[in-house]
Amino acid sequence: MTNKTASPLYITMDERDNVAIVVNDGGLPADTVFPSGLKLVEKIPQAHKVALVPIAKGEAVRRYNVTIGMALKDIPAGSWVHERLLEMPDARGLDNLPIATVKPSPMPALDGYTFEGFRNADGSVGTRNILAITTTVQCVSGVVEFAVKRIKEALLSKYPHVDDVVGLEHTYGCGVAIDADGADIPIRTLRNISLNPNFGGEVMVVSLGCEKLQPERLMPAGSIPINDQRGETLDVVCLQDDAHVGFMAMIDAIMTTADKHLQRLNQRRRETVPASELVVGVQCGGSDAFSGVTANPAVGYCTDLLVRAGATVMFSEVTEVRDGIDQLTSRATTPEVAQAMIEEMAWYDAYLARGNADRSANTTPGNKKGGLSNIVEKAMGSIVKSGKSPISGVLKPGDKLKQKGLIYAATPASDFICGTLQLAAGMNMHVFTTGRGTPYGLAEVPVIKVATRTDLAHRWHDLMDINAGTIADGSKTIEAVGMEMFQLMLDVASGRKKTWAEHWKLHNALVLFNPAPVT
Repeated sequence: MTNKTASPLYITMDERDNVAIVVNDGGLPADTVFPSGLKLVEKIPQAHKVALVPIAKGEAVRRYNVTIGMALKDIPAGSWVHERLLEMPDARGLDNLPIATVKPSPMPALDGYTFEGFRNADGSVGTRNILAITTTVQCVSGVVEFAVKRIKEALLSKYPHVDDVVGLEHTYGCGVAIDADGADIPIRTLRNISLNPNFGGEVMVVSLGCEKLQPERLMPAGSIPINDQRGETLDVVCLQDDAHVGFMAMIDAIMTTADKHLQRLNQRRRETVPASELVVGVQCGGSDAFSGVTANPAVGYCTDLLVRAGATVMFSEVTEVRDGIDQLTSRATTPEVAQAMIEEMAWYDAYLARGNADRSANTTPGNKKGGLSNIVEKAMGSIVKSGKSPISGVLKPGDKLKQKGLIYAATPASDFICGTLQLAAGMNMHVFTTGRGTPYGLAEVPVIKVATRTDLAHRWHDLMDINAGTIADGSKTIEAVGMEMFQLMLDVASGRKKTWAEHWKLHNALVLFNPAPVT
């Protein structure tokens, strides 16, 4: 039975809410009567809000027991409540917040779960064994793309224990104010991506030669632990070197250098490691009103399982948590963690203000078509990815993780910038939820895609790894889908399963966050 033939159904998030979302595929027509006796006065699309009671002009419209807006006119019960009927509230101030006030009882440890990973010399663990070719500047991207194709065709088959070769190409490196405030963010991001656990400590760099971001600035002495152990210097192919006579000489030099790193990577073997070695980035994109009902709560339950197993989970996206900052500071393990979150919010408020924008610029036409009226409503559904565990640390953009537990990694909400920054932090597994649908993927780590709705999961059956829409139709619980996700992570991390993004080799480009000027 599908939701088109099922009884009319809506979902509320809190008993004090005065709106709910319509569950049925295709929405419901006017005059539909719900089992509660509520009658629709107009057609309402799937995932959009219905007024459960009459809402007077100026009265708060509540979802998640949070005011998502004030009614701009009287709204009769059974009406469609959308963004044009709401005045969005101002952002919560960053003073007088609850600081480390939530002290939950410790959850029992989750022992005995393991996966097969690649242990690195620095103690980190990879879920894949990949040769990454770092680039200092966009100018070399075409050459590196050509070289990577040649390496895969001519060399990779000789090294059966190496999973892939990827070029860490980007749009940075020159034509930028490289010493301006904020310029350190893209530089440290690229440096830390090059040291991601899935790359085994093998760092090779392709440089043009004349760029502002010189290799020694990108990877200064002492930044590559495995080089210090071997007494090696940074391995650089500079395309402007006189030795390269013609294009193919550049390609040959890259391939020769790559071959040396492939030989060493091929010596790595998977070994049994505890689930505590997982470093998971969680993110949502193409969100709809079901994101905060199905997929994101399931991710939140999985997040708590991972933390109980001793693993590390990062949640991010500044504008998608800004309206729930009080929920986050109250869950901080210490006042210092809470203050670090506040500082990141304040920095981003100022960053947006420089562009005459604010958090409301976040929501997309697709978000609104999927039932999300504004960023307040979207934020409430986004935060639940973090589960209920205490927040034990905060990362600035581009920083590398130094602790385990639940971490707030401050990033923009852009899917591609967020994923790139989580890569830099050291994630070895990515979880991405979507309601509208997006073919997002990363070449550097496995990406598990979670559909918020059964309709999307069925239509994109060979792109979505998990269907969380089963929560809305009542066939599975949040806990069951969360455990399914946890088990799938262990299988994917071990190489026993591939995600659909890996199967199709769907990979988005890296996008470095550069708040500094371009010259």
